[in-house]
Amino acid sequence: MWQPLRTALLLFAVMTLLTGVLYPLAVTGLAQALFPRQANGSLIKINKEKAGSELIGQPFSGPRYFWGRPSATMPVAYNGASSTGSNLGPSNPALKEAVRRRIAALRSADPENGRPVPVDLVTASASGLDPHISPSAAMYQAPRVAKARGIDEGKIAELVRMNIQDRKFGIFGEPTVNVLRLNMALDALR
Repeated sequence: MWQPLRTALLLFAVMTLLTGVLYPLAVTGLAQALFPRQANGSLIKINKEKAGSELIGQPFSGPRYFWGRPSATMPVAYNGASSTGSNLGPSNPALKEAVRRRIAALRSADPENGRPVPVDLVTASASGLDPHISPSAAMYQAPRVAKARGIDEGKIAELVRMNIQDRKFGIFGEPTVNVLRLNMALDALR
């Protein structure tokens, strides 16, 4: 009777050591050796100070900055510990109302801009943390940012073009603009 219990406990201890200690240590060690920047959160630093991660969106609200996608995390926007989408479908009245409010806020921030509002400026990503916007969303905001900073709009548009990240390996995904990197480049213009 004690033999099966002893075998089960020994197997439990061995598997706990293998899968709970040795495997995580090996994976962490390999990640730190092969991909240290990514393993540590893909942090962006300015003068050795952490400015943020290029993988998690950040709130930018002033007219002098480009704005990212809306965050779906609650109660704090862009909270990496609370990644979630809204789970609202396109026919949901709550989503339609949220999109209407977001469009109104964008129109209010830049009343002279009559172009159609890009969808990624009014809808959250599946994680609620997306740090990227489409090139068209960045170009849509260029007039507002140029006016707020007193910089030629052509210079701002060129900055956007310089910060467009192409498709992965030329075929996966769509071209994007990392909002944090774009705003850092914008601050470097001075």
